[in-house]
Amino acid sequence: MIEPQAPAPPGAPPSWTGPARLPVRPGTGRFLVLVCVFVCAACGLVYELELVAFASYLIGDSVTQASVVLSVMVFAMGIGSLAAKRLRWHAAAGFGAVESALALVGGCSAMALYAVFAWTAGWGGMWADGPCCLLVAFSLAIGLLIGAEVPLLMELIQRIRRQDAGGAVADLFAADYVGALVGGLAFPFLLLPFLGQLTGALLTGTVNVVAGGALVLGLFRRDLTRRARWTLLLTGLVVLGVLASAAALAGDFERAARRAVYGSGVRVAVQTGVQEVVLAGGTHGRPLDLFLDGRLRVGGRDARRYHEALVGPALTGPHTRVLILGGGDGLAAREVLRRRGVRRVDVVELDPGLVDLARHDPGLSAANGHAFADRRVRVTTADALGWLRRARGPAYDVVVADLPDPGITASTKLYSQEFYGLARRVLAPDGRLVVHAGPVTTRPRAFWTVAATLRTAGFAVSPYRVLGHGTGFAPGPDRSTGTSRAPHDWGFLLAAPGTVPPPLRMPAGHPATLTRTALAADARAAERTRVRGVRASTLVHPRY
Repeated sequence: MIEPQAPAPPGAPPSWTGPARLPVRPGTGRFLVLVCVFVCAACGLVYELELVAFASYLIGDSVTQASVVLSVMVFAMGIGSLAAKRLRWHAAAGFGAVESALALVGGCSAMALYAVFAWTAGWGGMWADGPCCLLVAFSLAIGLLIGAEVPLLMELIQRIRRQDAGGAVADLFAADYVGALVGGLAFPFLLLPFLGQLTGALLTGTVNVVAGGALVLGLFRRDLTRRARWTLLLTGLVVLGVLASAAALAGDFERAARRAVYGSGVRVAVQTGVQEVVLAGGTHGRPLDLFLDGRLRVGGRDARRYHEALVGPALTGPHTRVLILGGGDGLAAREVLRRRGVRRVDVVELDPGLVDLARHDPGLSAANGHAFADRRVRVTTADALGWLRRARGPAYDVVVADLPDPGITASTKLYSQEFYGLARRVLAPDGRLVVHAGPVTTRPRAFWTVAATLRTAGFAVSPYRVLGHGTGFAPGPDRSTGTSRAPHDWGFLLAAPGTVPPPLRMPAGHPATLTRTALAADARAAERTRVRGVRASTLVHPRY
């Protein structure tokens, strides 16, 4: 069916209403438009994934942030499609302008978000408001521009050769969806590991503006006035100049932003494929700070206190064979190896890059006492949940869950009833499981949810909490340090199969601050924060 030609606005040039005057055959022209649809769709999905990745990394709650980004962006795409109706009589010029704006906004979005994160995180609660608003603003702007693309491309492809609406939509969406697939795969497998988030976004913007400009100024140049051609050309060149300048400065920008976030003592900053690992200090008498995905995981003198409190109470019983889930920094293994009678320590860590640093970095290997060089230690690279599903037991006297906080979305499965059921299966009948359950004072509900989950999995639980020295070391979802919102206590749960809670005490030789009397006081302090009525967390119904 041939669609009737819509009437042109008064005074419109004939070239806007009739077939496009192309420098190539119509079949070649349609192919080039579909290629542009493919490229633009790939770039659009990369922008979306960049925002989701930055949101989950910088803000922390990946499910919430991904939902916000995607829902706002899809909503904005609908608004952008409606707004593009006003540009249909200027489809070529409108599409060129949209692509230039999208390349500039999308390409610079990652750098802008990182800048706000780096230089405003310490301003009270500004990080909770400013960057979240900026994230929504970028999602809205990018969504509006992506939504405007399809109607304009539909108009352009119809002006090459009119066809029924169903066929035109099928061709356009086929190219669009295949491009989205390529962009979705290119982001995690090519752009992120080889270029990083900043340069990857800038390169995507460059491809975007080149593809749009080539289509408009090459294929549809006869539909444009001389003034429009020069305006679009100069605009595209300015956008390319901005993106190229930003790419040239990306290295210096990232180093400056990293100093603003982590301090001036950064020695190592690597993207391992699992997470970003940053080491600061640890040499020349400076305390070691280890950041994983922006969170302070090891901090100054609090690191030893944390790991002593984590490991010590669990090792007062049998401890010939010990399993550490997580603990790729080697600090929990160091504490275990200090106890007599330990014959084997199995470490299950997801990130081999972190283990490699723990083996070879002078600061981190000194902090962990070269634990991974001990012949009793065996390291397996695996997801803790998947490894437990394949493990056969009972095999271990002690299981140490040295894992990220349950408040981090990606870690909720490691604090589920199913996870603890699998951990119980590998424990000896008189074995013990110790779990770091996040800060007690600032997140009591999450802490007591972990306790309820352990009880549902068949464990009796002894809760306790240990105060830090005030350096702000918090292996939870909070990212700040010092006098900010970071908690200054850690909550632990010592668990044993059955109905009798295991006694809390420390092995002989520990500092006086971690005596049995101090632990009893810590247990009472944790008990005062109890939240009643919490339910167990499962894989299909996480409650953190």
